[in-house]
Amino acid sequence: MQLTTSRLADRPDLADALWAMPSSWPEFMRHDPIGGLYYGNVETRFAEFVVVAQDDAGEVVAVAHSIPFVLGDDDLPENGWDSVIRNGLLTNLQGREPDTVSAVEIAVRPDHQGRGLSGQILAAMRENAARLGFATLVAPVRPNGKVDAQEPMSTYAVRLRDDGLPVDPWLRVHVRAGGRIHAVASRSMVVPGTVEEWREWTGLPFDRTGPVVVPRALAPVHCDLEHGVAVYVEPNVWVVHATGADGARRPGSD
Repeated sequence: MQLTTSRLADRPDLADALWAMPSSWPEFMRHDPIGGLYYGNVETRFAEFVVVAQDDAGEVVAVAHSIPFVLGDDDLPENGWDSVIRNGLLTNLQGREPDTVSAVEIAVRPDHQGRGLSGQILAAMRENAARLGFATLVAPVRPNGKVDAQEPMSTYAVRLRDDGLPVDPWLRVHVRAGGRIHAVASRSMVVPGTVEEWREWTGLPFDRTGPVVVPRALAPVHCDLEHGVAVYVEPNVWVVHATGADGARRPGSD
């Protein structure tokens, strides 16, 4: 299937369909307190950095969200996803000149997954970054093929198949597209909540203090029953893409 892609800035009429598109994210992922700083400002501040994909019938079947931020001479941060959202919003509010674009989310409608659309929407996001003059696109990738929450991300991220590509499907999409695995972002996303909230989000009892393995979580959730709270600290993997732009905006170019 060949997708038709547009920037939300050019097709604001697609906003309702974009927000209505079903996704396969687990419920607890929707409660990162930093996420609203981005998604609440998408249409007013970051519409140029959102690529919407439609199928032949005009249905929205995939979306790529990204955000420009200032990296400068710094290394990519340990608190990956949360960091680029805070940085990007502050960069925008303060009128600073960003030098790097970070992916925030790539989503394919569940009934269209497995058709090779992820590579197309990733390519469209990278091309959009290049069109806007950015030489580098980075991505705090969530390796959703990781099923053992106890395995350190540092070992999972470097596991390869016999053909030399990553075992993880999403990392494989990025590497096939020319991305380079850079480092683990050990606390990329932090989701705090009360024990009652975590019970609601997961359907699990959360009836003891200590690590709790939650389906589709990449690391255990840390439960403190005595204080009635639980916190999930998710590791991601930084992947770096060169966009092919002329380098007008590069980290450290200010």
